Amino acid sequence: MKAIVAHHEISGPAHSLEAIRAARIEDAATKTLGTLVGQLFGSYVVTDGNGGEERDDDLPGDVISFRTRVQLSLSAQDYANTQADLKDLVSLRNTLVHHFIDQHDLWTVDGCRAAQDELGSAYTRIDQYFEQLRGWAEHMDQARRLTAEFVQSDVFHDLVVNGIAPDGTVDWPAAGIVRALREAAAQLAVEGWTPIAAAGRWIADRHPEQLPAKYGCSSWRQVVHECRLFELRYREVEGQRAAWYRPREA
Repeated sequence: MKAIVAHHEISGPAHSLEAIRAARIEDAATKTLGTLVGQLFGSYVVTDGNGGEERDDDLPGDVISFRTRVQLSLSAQDYANTQADLKDLVSLRNTLVHHFIDQHDLWTVDGCRAAQDELGSAYTRIDQYFEQLRGWAEHMDQARRLTAEFVQSDVFHDLVVNGIAPDGTVDWPAAGIVRALREAAAQLAVEGWTPIAAAGRWIADRHPEQLPAKYGCSSWRQVVHECRLFELRYREVEGQRAAWYRPREA
């Protein structure tokens, strides 16, 4: 249960995630069983359609941040039954630890037999709860492994770094090629305007992975046109018609 509470959710700046995880593990290690059960419900165990709102306003906006959460969604009835079962586990634990000796006459054979029978029954109940919690933990670990695999994939890199969704659609404001075009404009602009051909060569030298074809375009000019984030103008330069661009004003 401590492992589930510590690992089912994490959020924060990418460079601080390991420290945040360590702090969550340390915090969970000090919690009582009753407190852990209280933290599980509404956080890890939720009702169908009530997984909690995602909030990003507590994450810094000037660094790369990350948030992940694994949850177990139950029907309202299953949620209530499971909550009651784990509260029963807490009550059973408290009885065994604090009151068992007082409730049994361990100075007689019959008293010892009655105590042994109750311990056997308690073991069976605890084993059922343990198997249920172990199943939750195994599913959580599986979800975390799948998430880790996705985060390390080219698909995730394209989504986060380049703004390219798995279906191929492009979030142009978040696209890496748009950032590269802005960088090129900042370096090469003449009176606010940058030759697209020169920008393409500049980007090829510094960001060779940022190619128009990656974004479904056949040319740099098409990228500028498709993203709708730059103004496009044609000029005559040494008798040749050339395309120039500049960032649109916000």
